[in-house]
Amino acid sequence: MSEAGGGRGCGSPVPQRAPWSLVATTAALCLVTATSVWTAGAAPMSREERQKLGNQVLEMFDHAYGNYMEHAYPADELMPLTCRGRVRGQEPSRGDVDDALGKFSLTLIDSLDTLVVLNKTKEFEDAVRKVLTDVNLDNDVVVSVFETNIRVLGGLLGGHSLAIMLKEKGEYMQWYNDELLQMAKQLGYKLLPAFNTTSGLPYPRINLKFGIRKPEARTGTETDTCTACAGTLILEFAALSRFTGATIFEEYARKALDFLWEKRQRSSNLVGVTINIHTGDWVRKDSGVGAGIDSYYEYLLKAYVLLGDDSFLERFNTHYDAIMRYISQPPLLLDVHIHKPMLNARTWMDALLAFFPGLQVLKGDIRPAIETHEMLYQVIKKHNFLPEAFTTDFRVHWAQHPLRPEFAESTYFLYKATGDPYYLEVGKTLIENLNKYARVPCGFAAMKDVRTGSHEDRMDSFFLAEMFKYLYLLFADKEDIIFDIEDYIFTTEAHLLPLWLSTTNQSISKKNTTSEYVELDDSNFDWTCPNTQILFPNDPLYAQSIREPLKNVVDKSCPRGIIRVEESFRSGAKPPLRARDFMATNPEHLEILKKMGVSLIHLKDGRVQLVQHAIQAASSVDAEDGLRFMQEMIELSSQQQKEQQLPPRAVQIVSHPFFGRVVLTAGPAQFGLDLSKHKETRGFVASSKPYNGCSELTNPEAVMGKIALIQRGQCMFAEKARNIQNAGAIGGIVIDDNEGSSSDTAPLFQMAGDGKDTDDIKIPMLFLFSKEGSIILDAIREYEEVEVLLSDKAKDRDPEMENEEQPFSENDSQYQSAEQLAPGSQEVDLVDGESPEENSPNSHPEPLSPAATDNAAGASPSEQNSDPTENQGPAGLDGECTDLDNQVQEQSETEEDSSPNVSWGKKAQPIDSILADWNEDIEAFEMMEKGEL
Repeated sequence: MSEAGGGRGCGSPVPQRAPWSLVATTAALCLVTATSVWTAGAAPMSREERQKLGNQVLEMFDHAYGNYMEHAYPADELMPLTCRGRVRGQEPSRGDVDDALGKFSLTLIDSLDTLVVLNKTKEFEDAVRKVLTDVNLDNDVVVSVFETNIRVLGGLLGGHSLAIMLKEKGEYMQWYNDELLQMAKQLGYKLLPAFNTTSGLPYPRINLKFGIRKPEARTGTETDTCTACAGTLILEFAALSRFTGATIFEEYARKALDFLWEKRQRSSNLVGVTINIHTGDWVRKDSGVGAGIDSYYEYLLKAYVLLGDDSFLERFNTHYDAIMRYISQPPLLLDVHIHKPMLNARTWMDALLAFFPGLQVLKGDIRPAIETHEMLYQVIKKHNFLPEAFTTDFRVHWAQHPLRPEFAESTYFLYKATGDPYYLEVGKTLIENLNKYARVPCGFAAMKDVRTGSHEDRMDSFFLAEMFKYLYLLFADKEDIIFDIEDYIFTTEAHLLPLWLSTTNQSISKKNTTSEYVELDDSNFDWTCPNTQILFPNDPLYAQSIREPLKNVVDKSCPRGIIRVEESFRSGAKPPLRARDFMATNPEHLEILKKMGVSLIHLKDGRVQLVQHAIQAASSVDAEDGLRFMQEMIELSSQQQKEQQLPPRAVQIVSHPFFGRVVLTAGPAQFGLDLSKHKETRGFVASSKPYNGCSELTNPEAVMGKIALIQRGQCMFAEKARNIQNAGAIGGIVIDDNEGSSSDTAPLFQMAGDGKDTDDIKIPMLFLFSKEGSIILDAIREYEEVEVLLSDKAKDRDPEMENEEQPFSENDSQYQSAEQLAPGSQEVDLVDGESPEENSPNSHPEPLSPAATDNAAGASPSEQNSDPTENQGPAGLDGECTDLDNQVQEQSETEEDSSPNVSWGKKAQPIDSILADWNEDIEAFEMMEKGEL
């Protein structure tokens, strides 16, 4: 779940060797059968030991629940260190965390169906009576709509579901007459005013007594909500509608989901973390599967399972394809930017993403589920618990751990899918750690810092609602549970809703129409429910083979790596490849990467991405070396980025007929002459030979005293700089060899050094994408002599130069017209690459990301060594004029100074139209300077 807790799940995931079973109803329910299939990867756990561990879970629950009832009830939660209840307003505020508390005995309601799962039916009956007699839902308190829905509404519905089940069995709850359902309906109506927005997205908070906006409500002024907060309502609200026949709840939840789907980023099919509930603009544009988004994806798949609406499955599949394309970097799951999904938004992960392997099992995508789960387990083995956030090199980012159940949830699902007793051992570790480190005399206390083992005086309700439920089910046999768990689906808070709701009051719901749904390749969804394929190949060691390379990814001091290096030196073998020594042009290095399971991916924007798949490594030791190499590369890149965060630079064409009007946005270098501290460099440009600049130049006389043009690729940036400097060049411009790349659509990046001392490089170096570089290359073909200015920002044009009498042919005039009428280059101060739709007031320019390795794809060596000014036809300019404040006047001067024989041709626009366009640009730049655009 997104903010405070909550796991996710479906009664049982897929079996190891059988396909998903499909119930033949119009709702197309996805039911799965659980089989206990032992794989040979781990020794089987005896039934006696499983029963012992199950009994231990029961005792732990009794310890937590009993202390809550004795020391805290009717308060919302237990404070286990001080042995008292947490009452809203009586304790110091904890901020948003307290929004889950509504003075409605939260822990009792959240624990109702757990009591039945743990076969405590007598305690369940007593608890229901207490809820009916003691709980008040009409309190003057502001609560989270999201938390109240999943914990309280979900708890009441889960309790009702199992109450009617027990009543049908004829032994317990014979007096029950839907009282919990009536309370749920009352609460549902109290939450409905939150949906009173133009978008249909609910306000994040509501006053249980006064609703929204009223002065006494003290809420209703919020503008933003998280995606999961608005997208995690459909199961509870639809179940309430199906149970009661009141359609309004399901309709409101569907409308919110529909709006989120419509607002997804269309090119990446990702959603952001936070959205404006009135305008639908994304406030936070990072995207992942953790906090703020997690249960939105979960509820799309489970809404299909529970309600049988195919559009929910289509949406989930579309999002899942994007997640696996951009966010999943096995075994990691890293947030990205929704508009630029190839860019990571952060270098750490939060604990809430631990639910995702369980959701992948429900989908049937087992391999990445096993990989991510194993990575998380290694983090737990290092810190005893999963830190609230940890970095990509597995260091603690946020040290708290509020006893979250998501990892236990995924462990349960992986065991039900694989039958591998390894996951029973994982569950045993969780039990031992809880008892050893979190157990206190009055319950279980959250960890304030997993590194020190210090406690926090809190025991959240989700700990009883989920943790003990999943752990007990992990070790229980089917006969240990008094009902068939596979007849139910788990909500994100692990509350149980019966699957027969799909055919109840079905006519009340109108199926969604997934607008603008793009049909994806069916092969992307081979595992989608209903699944017609087997999950594993005929290899009993399949799961173990995926886990094995990840066994030591989180080693406290990496001793094996150190030992391996020492042994390599003693044996005469070469030590493992280190990131600082890596050369992308070294075939031996590339072969070593392949052996370590590391592959190079050439991105469309010209960057090179390193990705490791441990399963592809030649051995577990090689996989370990590969992971260390990746960690070193991340640290190296991060260090280089921290050392020097440089702003964009400018390449200004100052020769005839441009006179400084064309300014190209350029990426800086972390080496060479710093243009912000020294005078700009001005000179004519010349292409180097070889064009990639990776060896000694064969045309030093051509670049002597000039600014050398070199192509990206084949070697490090620093190596190119040294070669052209040795040939006498006064500066260098590296042009991207990825055709069509542009600073309009790709983030600029800094050219990093080669990991060695670069103080010997004295000339300035700048980088141009292909689109901007082609403007200079086209100018060379047209005018031969092209002079440019390399600077930290665009300089004022030289009026004397512009007014000089120079030969001016018809071709010159047409070229100038094209330059004026087909803008494409950027002024330095432009926000990087945002479309008008994306460049909202909440947008921020993307930071420059350093590229340590200059490595390009898509061109053969012969192509890369060829001079781009030779044997190529003219290409139209795609530039944008800068210094707009003076352009109108100077345009008139240029026309007056031009030859009378100049013809604008039929393609030219009227001068009034040109002036109008420029005036609009001037206004836009003025707005941008004021922060209004």
